[in-house]
Amino acid sequence: MYKLLSHNDLDGVGCGILAKLAFNDKVKIRYNSITALDREIEFFLENDQQKTFLFITDLSPNEENEKRIHDYYQATGNVQLLDHHKTALHFNQYEWGKVLIEDEQGFLTSATSLYYQYLVIHGLLEKTEAVSEFVELVRQYDTWEWEKNGNLQAQRLNALFFLVSIEEFEEKMLERLKTSDHFDFDDFEKKILSMEEEKTERYIRRKKRELIQTTLGEYYAGVVYAESYLSELGNELGKENPHLDYIAMINMGSKKISFRTIHDHIDVSAIAAKYGGGGHQKAAGCSLTEEAYKQYVVATFHIEPIPEDARRNRYNVKGSTFGTFYKNQQDEMFMLYSNDEVDWIIEKNNMLLTQSFASFNEAEWFLKRNKQAWLVRDDLFVDYLMREVNKGRHLHKGM
Repeated sequence: MYKLLSHNDLDGVGCGILAKLAFNDKVKIRYNSITALDREIEFFLENDQQKTFLFITDLSPNEENEKRIHDYYQATGNVQLLDHHKTALHFNQYEWGKVLIEDEQGFLTSATSLYYQYLVIHGLLEKTEAVSEFVELVRQYDTWEWEKNGNLQAQRLNALFFLVSIEEFEEKMLERLKTSDHFDFDDFEKKILSMEEEKTERYIRRKKRELIQTTLGEYYAGVVYAESYLSELGNELGKENPHLDYIAMINMGSKKISFRTIHDHIDVSAIAAKYGGGGHQKAAGCSLTEEAYKQYVVATFHIEPIPEDARRNRYNVKGSTFGTFYKNQQDEMFMLYSNDEVDWIIEKNNMLLTQSFASFNEAEWFLKRNKQAWLVRDDLFVDYLMREVNKGRHLHKGM
């Protein structure tokens, strides 16, 4: 017999689907949250017979259970842990642990891709085109490689995972992978996925208006309350607000925080680790501990959301040779322009700031981080220019 303890997200359930393909009814599977894993490990060690082979995928146990699992392995040899998170690398010290973040070809791994490789190498599962395609979709979604590659099939697979129960998702995938030459969605799934994408877009548009900006230690963070479409939302907020180091999405119902960043120099798994969580460099999470609650909820509750940059402008556009006009919640006005095609400078209420910048993007980055200003609509920009013109006329008459 086999026992699989895995995560309850797409990557974790992907491992469960592979286990059922390999072992059929000879495997028992439990999907767990990060905090529930250790309870399941304790139950297994206290109740299962020693002839049961234990797989742990996409999650790692606490220090106490780490020692107990090692004792179980020494007594039976029946343990294999497979993970791809940086916070689990220390399990490589054990014969029963394999933690690999990046493979020999330079591709980021997922638990599903590592488990697939393990099962095939050990002759427990036959490699097929359909299964390989499914595993690659899971890997690309979990590592966020799908966006870079424009692989919408991977994003759609995760969307389908959340649209149905885990049991129904497993059943659909198992039947498809056993009978199909290639992996694809059926017509009904394609229709509901299109409807779900429209719903996701509406949700993200609403949440964009609720994002607040704050400084937390050395970082500039965006904080928003959200319970759905976290990967898509975090990525979109990060792209629209590149001046922010990371996005923190708080789910008050589940008492969890999800962290996302689009920057290569930011490691949100290290931020999550401060509150007992973990994850990947660009995607991580933790429980809403008392300390996290103070930092992300209490300290930010009074802050007003960041107004979005104006859209569909014709005149007040970024990088314009005429200058670009911004405003903040203190009604301070900023004009960003290039004075000699080399340096970019900022005027605040017609007073020149001392800083100069090598590019428009650097100047705007400074303005948004330090002044929390946004791009105003064309009509406000034109009103501002008209006032400046009128000031010049009055000055000329006075002379």
